[in-house]
Amino acid sequence: MGATPAERSPATLMVDLIISLDGYASAEGWPGWWGLEGPEYLAWLDQEAAKNYTFLLGANTYRLMYGMSAQAAADRTGFSAEEGASLTGLAAVPKMVFSSTLRAPLDWPNSTLVTGDAVEAVRDLKRTGTGPLSTLGSLRLTRSLLAAGLVDRFRLVVFPVITGATGRERIYDGYPDVMLEMVESKTFDGRLQLLEYVPTVLTGPPSSR
Repeated sequence: MGATPAERSPATLMVDLIISLDGYASAEGWPGWWGLEGPEYLAWLDQEAAKNYTFLLGANTYRLMYGMSAQAAADRTGFSAEEGASLTGLAAVPKMVFSSTLRAPLDWPNSTLVTGDAVEAVRDLKRTGTGPLSTLGSLRLTRSLLAAGLVDRFRLVVFPVITGATGRERIYDGYPDVMLEMVESKTFDGRLQLLEYVPTVLTGPPSSR
C-alpha cells in the first residue's frame, strides 16, 4: 500500500552550483566547466543523474538550456562529447519552469510551466514529498528560495580559476547572510572541490561568544 499524503516525507531541495574561486557562475570566452572537467567529476555527474531529481529553473535559464540542449542534439557543434551528452540528457529529466512570460505548452520535453509565485509553489512541492528537488542555474530563483528558508542543502563544485576579467553572473550578489554547516567534501580529479552544506539564513551577524 502506498503512503498517504500525511505519511510522505517532505521533499528535499538542493541548490547545486558550479563556481569559480572568485564567485562567478561562468566566464566569457571560456568553455563549459572552464575546460576542467575530468573523469572522476563526470562519473559523479552520471551518479547524480540517477537520483531522479526534479529540476527547478527560471525563464532565462530555460531558454538558454533548452537552446543548448537542442543544438547539442542536432549536431553537438561547439560542445565536447561530455557536454553534449549532459545537455541532451536533460530532455528526459522532469523540469519545473517558473515564469510569467513563457506560455504552455513548453517545447522542451518533460517541462512543466508554473506561472504563480515560485516560493509558494516550491513550498507546496516540498510538502507533497514528491521526490528530491534541485535548482538548475537560475541564480535569481536560487536566491529567493534560500532567503525563504526552503533550501535543505547548498552544494558547490569549486573550479580552480579566477575570472576577474571575464567572469559573468556573480553568484552571491543579493544573498542574505547565511551560516553553513559542512556535511560533505571531496576532491575530483585532483583539482575540483565539492563542498556541501546545510544552510541557515541569518537575520544579522551571528552573536560573538
